[in-house]
Parts: sequence; structure tokens; C-alpha cells
Amino acid sequence: MFSGAQLSLYPMADDFVGIILGAIKALEPYRPNFRIETDDVSTLIVGPPEQLFPAMRDLFVAAASSGKHCVLSATVSRGCPGEPDDAICTPLVSAPPDLPLRDRIEAAAAAVLAAQPTGQPVAAQFSLYPLGAGHHMDEIYGCIEFLKSSGVFDRSKNFCTKLRGDAGPVFATLAEAFLRFGAPQGHVALDLTASANSPTVA
Repeated sequence: MFSGAQLSLYPMADDFVGIILGAIKALEPYRPNFRIETDDVSTLIVGPPEQLFPAMRDLFVAAASSGKHCVLSATVSRGCPGEPDDAICTPLVSAPPDLPLRDRIEAAAAAVLAAQPTGQPVAAQFSLYPLGAGHHMDEIYGCIEFLKSSGVFDRSKNFCTKLRGDAGPVFATLAEAFLRFGAPQGHVALDLTASANSPTVA
């Protein structure tokens, strides 16, 4: 199975190059497990699905620690039938069995509860797309139920859900939404925009 993310980091600062290059250092612990490709538009990270959101969290928190307004935009995907299987995407732990939706909601909530705080407040909005599943709306409604109990749910918006809180539980919530909803071997995509240190909070 293929899993990865195309991401772009936007620091709203004169020293945006320094902030980006400094933040990229936060990816170093993940490099042994990732293939990382950067061009003038975005960075592609390909690797174990359960490490995608921790890597994005660490990158974003490193950039946001500058105190400048920073935005992260990412498209995350697993199981895309148009991408070849890649051994680097092998999960680091054995995949759990295909559990009933209720059990997955409870497991996701427990994982977020155990997430370590980072000290960095963030806001994020995202949309989840469980593709190719016959009961995709059941998966989406189950995910929404989980989100409302996550402790970082802010509100529903047109076409997306908004989260707000410490980056630790926010990115853990995003990871659980991505990993636990949709068919285990099916194609799931997630569209994400995260913001920190915004001069306007609404």
C-alpha cells in the first residue's frame, strides 16, 4: 500500500526561508523511514502511514515556534490505486483487525487522550474522503462522532471540520481520522490546512 503527503509550509515573515529551513530539521528523526522529495511548490513525504502526522506535527510546531503566523497545507493519501506499492510504506506495527465502527471510534478517542501536548496552540480544518467504500457515509458519520468527542473539536463548517487546541492532540486527532476510518486497505484521502499564531482568531 502507498501512503504519503504533499505538504507546503507558509511562514508569514520576512525570514521565511530561515523559518522553513529550520523547521525541516524537525524531519530528521523520520528520514530513516521516509522518502522525502522537495521542489519549488511542495514537499512529498512517503512512508509508514502512522508516522505521517507526527512528522507534520513536528515540522509545523518547529515553524510555529518562531512566533510568526504559519500555515501548513497538506494533501494526505493512503491506498491510492494509482500509486505503486512501496515497501517504505509498510506500517511500523501490525495493522489491527477490521474492527466494528463503534470499536474504532473508542480506540481513536483513547489515542487522542494519550497524546502528549506540545505547548503550541493551533487551529486546523480538514476534510476526510474515504474513497471506494460502499458505506463511505457511515465511515464519515463515525469519524464526525469521534471528532466531537476528541476534545479539540471546534465546529463543523461547509465541506470541512475545524479543530482547535494544542498541536499534540490536534495532530493525533487528524491521524486517528486518517488511519481508523475508511476501509483498512482502501483509498483514503485527507485535505488539511493548519494555522498557528494567526493575528485573527475566529
